[in-house]
Amino acid sequence: MAGAQRLVGISRVAWLFLLPNLLIFGLFTFLPIILNFFYATTGSDAILLSQRPYVGAENFSSLLSCTDYLDPNSCRRDVFWRAVYNTGWFVVLQVGFMIAFSLVTALILNRDIPLKGFFRGVFFYPVLLSPVVVALIWKWILQRYGIFNAGLEDLGLAPVDWLIDAHWAFFWIIFVSIWAHMGFYTLILLAGLQAIPSDVYEAAEMDGASRFRVFSKITMPLLMPTMVVVVVLSLIRAVQAFDEIFVLTGGGPGSATTLILQYIYETGFASRPQLFGLAAAASILMAVVLLVLTLLQLRATRSQAEG
Repeated sequence: MAGAQRLVGISRVAWLFLLPNLLIFGLFTFLPIILNFFYATTGSDAILLSQRPYVGAENFSSLLSCTDYLDPNSCRRDVFWRAVYNTGWFVVLQVGFMIAFSLVTALILNRDIPLKGFFRGVFFYPVLLSPVVVALIWKWILQRYGIFNAGLEDLGLAPVDWLIDAHWAFFWIIFVSIWAHMGFYTLILLAGLQAIPSDVYEAAEMDGASRFRVFSKITMPLLMPTMVVVVVLSLIRAVQAFDEIFVLTGGGPGSATTLILQYIYETGFASRPQLFGLAAAASILMAVVLLVLTLLQLRATRSQAEG
């Protein structure tokens, strides 16, 4: 290290430690982002940039070309807009129910209940599983001859095509996603609850405040900074949902469970011809949405800190 200090100077030695990490980030993160912008402004199915003609904003124009944005059938890229609508509904329902269930679970686990440590581990365990493993487990349960339908038949009920019916398939991708990720947000909310001083609750109990008033006037206001982080993190994760859904339903039936990330994958890699420019443009539009969500998180966190 003495030689390195003499070579680059003491103040620059830190860059020697950062250089390997910066090279990896540059090669696998920053360079692909830059290339993505080039692909978004070029056409054809050629993979080499030298063989791709410049088309400007044509890919973006193709994606955003609609007669009625509320009707995917009126859009030039109707599958893209179906994926957008599916993603919107998925984000609203999945995030809303997951935060509600996570909050209730955290409130229960924060109380002095028997086997509290065991139940905390049980709720967090699905988070440790690979998304592919989670999807395969539930696909085995929900398939036509799975154990769920076997249970229905034992009760004398007709089996249901859970993953073939469009409405049921959408319900199950939400359910499985909540089951797989709820433990992570429960843990964050539980940490936020345990950070609330106990003397605040003791003072409220001495004043004879009801449980609902304690929850609405003490717990929720003090938990709000943690809640903001949970909401934004869950929103970003929901917009990027892919693994479980792709393995569980493959985006079907039809395009009923196709989300925006799967559309990007299929457009750029699985379809023929491979429309790299269109997929790159769609990914940039999704990145803009994620950037907005991140800025909202930073602003909300700053507002909570100032308040």
